[in-house]
This record gives sequence, C-alpha cells and structure tokens, in this order.
Amino acid sequence: MKIENILIVSPMYQELRAYVQNAGVQKNFRYIPEAEVNQADLKWADALVSFNLKSDYDYSHLKWVHSLGAGVDRFLYKKTWDDSVLLTRTVCTFGQRIGEYCLSYILRDLQCHEEFRELQLQKKWQQRTPKLLNELKVMVYGTGEIGQAVAKLLSSFGVEVYGVSQSGKEKEYFKEALTVESHFTILGEMDVIINTMPLTEETAGFFNSQVFQKVTNAGFINVGRGASVDEESLLQALEDGQVRYAVLDVFTQEPLPENHPLWKHPGVLITPHISAVTTPEEGAACFLDTLRNLEENKPLNNRVDTNKGY
Repeated sequence: MKIENILIVSPMYQELRAYVQNAGVQKNFRYIPEAEVNQADLKWADALVSFNLKSDYDYSHLKWVHSLGAGVDRFLYKKTWDDSVLLTRTVCTFGQRIGEYCLSYILRDLQCHEEFRELQLQKKWQQRTPKLLNELKVMVYGTGEIGQAVAKLLSSFGVEVYGVSQSGKEKEYFKEALTVESHFTILGEMDVIINTMPLTEETAGFFNSQVFQKVTNAGFINVGRGASVDEESLLQALEDGQVRYAVLDVFTQEPLPENHPLWKHPGVLITPHISAVTTPEEGAACFLDTLRNLEENKPLNNRVDTNKGY
C-alpha cells in the first residue's frame, strides 16, 4: 500500500509530531487538533491517525485509518464502514496497564484498606485477617490481548481465572473458557467479574439485570466500554448485594454527568477513563511500526476485523 499524505488528528498532536519528526519519516504530514479538522484535510489525506471519526465527514476515499486507542467502537459502532479502507488499532502496554489497574483494586478489597482506614480514624485496634489472591475466582469477559494480559497477571498470583468470549476458545492463562451462552453456569461462584470486552452490537448492554441476578456478593470492574453496562441494573445489583463493590473506569456518557447517582454510591469507585491511556510515545511508535509493515507488505497484528468490530 502506497501512503504519502498522512493526517494526524489528536489532542496530543504536538507531542505526536515531535516523535514522528524525530523518526525521520519521509511523508507529507498534517497535525491538527480534533476541533479544527475539516473535509478538505480529509480529501488531501491517504491515511488518518486519530482517536475517533466525526460522523458528518466522508472517509471512504482514505486508504488507511489508524486508531490511537485500543478500542475501535468510535470508528465502527453504529456506523457504516467501507470495506476498502484498512483499519488498524494501537497495540502497546494497554494489557499491562489494565492488569495492574485491576490488581490494585482487587488487593485494596482483599487487604481491607477501607475498613482499616475507618478503624484508624476511630482509633480502634481491631484485627481482621485479609484474604489471599490464591483464594479467588475471577471471571474475565473478553479473552483477547487485554483479557489475556489480565489473566496472565492474576494467574501468576494463583488466582483461578475464567474467560468468556463469543467462541469459548481455550486461551492461555485461563483455567476454562466459556461462551456467552454458557457463562451463567459458574457465574455465581465468582469473587470478581472484570469486563474487558470491546463495544459491539452484541456487547452493548451486556451486563444487565439478567447477568447481575446470577452474581453473588462479587466485585465488578469495568475497563472495557461503558455502554456494555446497564447502569440502572448495576445500581440495583449494588443495592441488592449481588454486587458488593464496583470499580468503574468507563461510562456510557463521558465525562460522567455531575448528577449521576454513581458518583455518590458508597459501593462505587470511579476513575476518569485512565486504566489504559495512550501515551504520545507509544501511540507514535505503534503508528510508525504499522506504517513500516504496510509499506513492506508484512503481516499486521493490529488489523481490525471490521465485521466483528475488533
């Protein structure tokens, strides 16, 4: 594939420009903040590098679109994609970052941080034995690159990790892989549920009352996509004790509206979509590596199946 004109649209366009220029790539580049991109820029470009698409522009003449994020729902979800346009995504340390994010909140719960902090404020010396990681059963929804990285990290501490995917194909680091049809059979045994799934037509609203009713006093961590969770069902599950605590990094609407009940719920911990941030260095490195592979006709391990949505 011959690429000459590359449009980079991002809030961190200046940082990306520094890394790309330092690499000495002999292409024509335009670096633009998201608010300033227009149809003329897109008409000029052979390739677009961005976090998302603006729905009112025509992208069909592009040869290649590269997502600066791991997810591509902003490009595909409820949108029509021209199959002649190649779509790739960023692959970097997302798995490690998300794995450590999940581990930190699981340990926070096991080690009773909240309880001991409260006892400290009350000046009470009251012992309680923390649980061990190897006593846990964890269900990870999504067994792709990120889900596997989470499973690898947790299983290295002796956690019993189960995976759920469309195919139910066995993957390394999972004790067992289940399909979305069969996952209910052991869901009630899980201590923690982790969502790493991409947002597609199939996963939208996946975590609803039907799922939460099968859960027993478990933790819920969402590092996938906010729209995969029915937030009202989650709040009800928290009230009913099916979900003991929820760690939420992603939401249907971001930023989360100030009047949303999740902000004040005592069983909810909120972070502002930071579990897997694309750094300018890693974003530029993956883009440049993909560009080299394209021009040398090498396999692309970050190519997106636009029919599947990931």
